[in-house]
Amino acid sequence: MITGSAGGATLQLDDLHGSLSDPVMSSMTLLNETAGRFPQAVSFSAGRPYEEFYDPLQIHDYLERFRKYLEVERGLDPDQVRTVLFQYGHTKGLLTDLLVRHLAVDEGVSAVPESVVVTTGCQEAMILLLRALRTGGEDVILAPAPTYVGFLGAARLMDMPVLPVAEGTGGIDVEDLVVQIGRARQRGLRPRACYVVPDFANPSGLSMSLADRRRLLEVAEREDILVIEDNPYSLFNADGRRLPSLKSLDTAQRVVYVGSFAKTAFPGARVGYVVADQAVEGAGPGEGPLLADQLAKLKSMLTLNTSTISQAVIGGKLLANDCSMTRATQRETEIYRRNLAAVLDGLDRHFPAPADGSAPRTTWNIPGGGMFAVVTLPFEADAEMLEYSASRFGVLWTPMRYFYPDGGGTHQIRLSFSVLTPERIEEGLARLAALVRDRTA
Repeated sequence: MITGSAGGATLQLDDLHGSLSDPVMSSMTLLNETAGRFPQAVSFSAGRPYEEFYDPLQIHDYLERFRKYLEVERGLDPDQVRTVLFQYGHTKGLLTDLLVRHLAVDEGVSAVPESVVVTTGCQEAMILLLRALRTGGEDVILAPAPTYVGFLGAARLMDMPVLPVAEGTGGIDVEDLVVQIGRARQRGLRPRACYVVPDFANPSGLSMSLADRRRLLEVAEREDILVIEDNPYSLFNADGRRLPSLKSLDTAQRVVYVGSFAKTAFPGARVGYVVADQAVEGAGPGEGPLLADQLAKLKSMLTLNTSTISQAVIGGKLLANDCSMTRATQRETEIYRRNLAAVLDGLDRHFPAPADGSAPRTTWNIPGGGMFAVVTLPFEADAEMLEYSASRFGVLWTPMRYFYPDGGGTHQIRLSFSVLTPERIEEGLARLAALVRDRTA
């Protein structure tokens, strides 16, 4: 209801979309606001990429590299290049050919340009997929608990319920996925897809084994669901060894692959993409035969096209590195390896095992790469405790409860170490240890 007042119309929150009352939707705002009020705190909360290697002058170089690509490889004259860069662009994007090269070089994925849609960040790709898959009240998505808060938020915006699947030490529990699919169908629901981050997942930092990857694909085919593979962190492994992506193992076109340059290039470009090579029957006259074509139709009504200038910058970076982001991120990968080692070493020192042999009260997992680790504390870690931690001890972290669609993670925190130095990591862990001593004294 809209009511009038001396100051104008007043809207009631209850009359707006239900997602606006969901704590998930305000989690990012809470973290940013808290960090802004405590700028001197050591922040383990921001999941941002390392930025010391960014050079603003490179933006021009990348633009020029892409301009030459349009002229030489694409055969465009100067007027056509000007139009491509400054006008509305093709809905599927300028980078589809280069992304196919990139996927082949870095992921061993064989794709065709027609199956690729360039999106405004990975988040738009999720919105498009969820919108396309949501046909009625019985449709649901499955995802491990915990799962990326951005996906949970996108699902909430699209009114797509997310059913939690147990997560073990190796990521999603594939056997529990089968159980949850069965239970959903018994309730008259229609499971459409399972969302996973198979490598160094946000927030857990866990990775799926090769056997579990194959098993997940077998389940997807047997149970007739799609797998949405979100793959922002796989390049950042601690030991130099990479497991194949789900898409590279996919022989039945069950995997919709979501990629992003937020972590491997820079997030300010807001360039992501989706590979959706699944066939769609019953498309209208003149429409393409793939799911990618249907997603592009939705995108044309959402953002029209992804910024051509942003695409050109990312395209130039791809060209400068022979379309290999593995090559482009060698320095960053070393930073993340160094920082992960510093976090694990610091946790060992600041939270030693009890001398009497009893179970430790503070525990943590040991990721094989990525940007995140999870610590379990002997007390609840909520927004109030985060405020206390920031104001009294000068250390920020992310409550894990935001990553559980049906509740959970009450005593867990996520530590992001991507933008810190080893010295700041040590200082932050010392402050965290002081908080734990204060709360358990």
